[in-house]
Amino acid sequence: MHRVQARINGKDYEHEVEARLLLVHYIREKARLTGTHVGCDTGNCGACTILYNGKPVKSCMLLAVQANRAEITTVEGLAGNGLHPVQEAFLNRFAVQCGYCTPGMLLSASSLLESNAAPSEAEIREALEGNMCMCTGYQQIVDAIKYAAETMRASTGKSL
Repeated sequence: MHRVQARINGKDYEHEVEARLLLVHYIREKARLTGTHVGCDTGNCGACTILYNGKPVKSCMLLAVQANRAEITTVEGLAGNGLHPVQEAFLNRFAVQCGYCTPGMLLSASSLLESNAAPSEAEIREALEGNMCMCTGYQQIVDAIKYAAETMRASTGKSL
C-alpha cells in the first residue's frame, strides 16, 4: 500500500492505495468525484480527461501513486460560482448529447482557452484530438468552444 496526497478541485485528499490503482479509479472511488468517466481504460477515448498540474491528461493512463502531491481539476471543479463559460457554451450551442465524453471535452477545451484566447478551428480540433465523441459529430463541440472563446474575450474586454 502507498499513501497518496493530492489536491483535487482545491480540496486535499489523502488515501492509502494499491500501487496498481489507476488515477481515474482513485478520483471516482476514493475522492468520490464521479464526473470523470471511465471509458476505454486504454487512453484512446478521453472520457477520463482531467487537468493534472494544469495540463489535460487521461487519468486512465496514470497510476494514483503518480499523482502524489499533484494539483488535479475534474469537471466538478471547473465551475466556480455558476457554470464555467465552456460549460455554458456547450449548453447554448447544443454540444452535449449523451454526455459521456463531455467532462473530458470540457477540460480539454478549458485548458486550450486558458493558453489561447482565440483559437482557430484547426487549433480547437487539435486540442480535442484525444477526445472521442460518438454522438455529436464534433461540429457542435467546435462551435461551442469558439463561442466560449468569444464570450470569455468579451467578458474581459479583450478583442482581436
